[in-house]
Amino acid sequence: MSRIAAPIILSPKERSTLDTWVRGRCLPVRLVQRAQIIQMAADGMQSQNIAQELGISRPTVQLWRQRFLALRLVGLEKDAPRPGRIPKIPEKKIQAVVEATLHTTPSNATHWSTRSLAKAQGLSEATIRRIWKQYNLKPHLLKTFKLSRDKHFVEKLHDVVGLYMNPPDKSVVFCVDEKSQIQALDRTQPGLPMKKGRCGTMTHDYKRNGTTTLFAALSILDGKVIGDCMPRHRHQEFIRFLKKIDSETPVGLDLHLIIDNYGTHKHPRVKSWLKRHPRFHLHFIPTASSWLNLVERWFREITDKRIRRGTFQNVPALIAAIKNYIDAHNQNPHVFVWTAPVERILTKISKCKEALDALH
Repeated sequence: MSRIAAPIILSPKERSTLDTWVRGRCLPVRLVQRAQIIQMAADGMQSQNIAQELGISRPTVQLWRQRFLALRLVGLEKDAPRPGRIPKIPEKKIQAVVEATLHTTPSNATHWSTRSLAKAQGLSEATIRRIWKQYNLKPHLLKTFKLSRDKHFVEKLHDVVGLYMNPPDKSVVFCVDEKSQIQALDRTQPGLPMKKGRCGTMTHDYKRNGTTTLFAALSILDGKVIGDCMPRHRHQEFIRFLKKIDSETPVGLDLHLIIDNYGTHKHPRVKSWLKRHPRFHLHFIPTASSWLNLVERWFREITDKRIRRGTFQNVPALIAAIKNYIDAHNQNPHVFVWTAPVERILTKISKCKEALDALH
């Protein structure tokens, strides 16, 4: 007794789509063939006759009839998933590698390498590398962090972020800090220039030719920087820099300075000077929270672009390079925009504290 295939009944939309596929000249041959199978089946042809007409096997016709009945047109567009090869490494062994990476360390090191873990687990180094990549494990990397223990952290955070996102009227907000101990380094030998296939080079050793301290005030309004280099960073130099800010800003504006908790900024003589200049308002960031001061972002710019790879035979040459960079920056300033609201910051900090409490 021969089996009778289930009838296929097409909706008008399905028939129109199949007609388009059959006539399509830019479609894959396999999709055209599958559409032909379903069209002939819908017209009442038996699977054996369809196979003879299209020059394919009967099981192939039956396969795509069943796929269409189960998934309709979607079932024709993609091949059925294949089981693939059986993995050589069992899942239990993979989990053992992951657990060892996360919760153990070798006896003679602080973290696993692919070679040491491969030897401990009896696997190849390439296998360990694939497992780490699959689970995004990077035991060789380490990030540092610091949570502020300032008792007034929330109040200071609201104050500083409020200045960034909603600065007061008729005022200028400056991010102020010192980049101290900038060394005037000169290399012991001339470096080699960059060429095709080779980066520039410089000697690893150097000569120290003195230091300077850069005082900088970054305006959050237009991104311009007021800067000055001084040999030290005591309260005397800080007052001198405050006078420079005072002289280079319009008289009728209040000046709000976002600043860290360095002792120089709270010196009695500084407080006395500020009382005599009431348009200055100091806003202290929480302790261990330098990330809140946007001038630190600008310090990274000048370090990467002008200081780190520079060679300076003396301190005046270093100061000249810094001043030239500031002048060029102020001709086309880049505004650093603060976008993180207080609520988002506090949420991240609370998650960090929860993670630390869970470990202890």
